[in-house]
Amino acid sequence: MPCLVQEDSSKQKKFWSVAALTLTFLAEWGDRSQISTIALAAAKDPLGVTLGGIIGHSCCTTLAVMGGRVLAEHISERMVVTAGGVLFLCFALHGAIMGAD
Repeated sequence: MPCLVQEDSSKQKKFWSVAALTLTFLAEWGDRSQISTIALAAAKDPLGVTLGGIIGHSCCTTLAVMGGRVLAEHISERMVVTAGGVLFLCFALHGAIMGAD
């Protein structure tokens, strides 16, 4: 039976890795920066734009992952969810008062 536990853990890690890749891809797909990158690649050297985009995104993602790990050591997940919910409600209230223009 210990082999099954190990195999389930490995499958679970693989699932979350694929989920993270998929969600990041989908979140970035329609981003305005993607439109800007397309325009920049059309006007400048596509290889340079590609390498710059890869390096820039890698640096940003690395900082986000390391920062998330540090924050996870000091802040509980419940606190993050609560803060996100409160912030969402504040944005909703602001939108309702100021309008959606």
